[in-house]
Amino acid sequence: MSTEIPFQFDILIRLVAAAAFGAGLGFEREVHGHPAGMRTHMLVSLGSAIFTVLSIYGFPRSVDTALPDPTRISAQIVTGIGFLGAGAIIKYGTSIRGLTTAASLWVVASIGLAAGAGAYFLAASGTIIALIALWPVQILIGRAHLSGGRLMRLNLTLKKLDGFAGVSRVLLNHHVEIVNIATQKSKTGQHMELEIRLPNAGQAHLVLTDLEALPGLDVEAVSQSEES
Repeated sequence: MSTEIPFQFDILIRLVAAAAFGAGLGFEREVHGHPAGMRTHMLVSLGSAIFTVLSIYGFPRSVDTALPDPTRISAQIVTGIGFLGAGAIIKYGTSIRGLTTAASLWVVASIGLAAGAGAYFLAASGTIIALIALWPVQILIGRAHLSGGRLMRLNLTLKKLDGFAGVSRVLLNHHVEIVNIATQKSKTGQHMELEIRLPNAGQAHLVLTDLEALPGLDVEAVSQSEES
């Protein structure tokens, strides 16, 4: 690999661009509270760019050797990123989470490959399109689903399991449908995660107010359900 200053500067630009594009996608995941956030996406994109640069310039052809194939390392990146993406997918109860985050890791690896190869327009375009898929498209999908009810996730902690009868009564009174339920025993009591469907978006405040009024119940977190 050449040690000339212009060449090294070009390599630096590629790596910085890959990290910046990865940070852009990771920021969206970070804002929405997903485990694979800004740092993870930056590192995946940067690592892909480094491997790409090495595959192109790290193994120059010598007189007695065959022409190196720069696609061999890049192909292994595509395969290897699948293991990292699989780690982002979580089965919780009967629901699967992390599919979109796994897909964003796969995309950010390809963006790093493009930046490492010096295809800045391709990397930038891919980042913009991916951000549109993760953010504005999700908003549009959420609005389209409002007519059929709004999905929400409730994280609850019950001191006693029989306290769930009160939760069920509140949800029934507000005509709320339980889509999915998962429970886990902890030191503080029974931790439950409910995925519910509200009749309309304005119902959320009333449901939460009635739940918080129940004795022996802590509402730890409330979040809008999304494909994550």
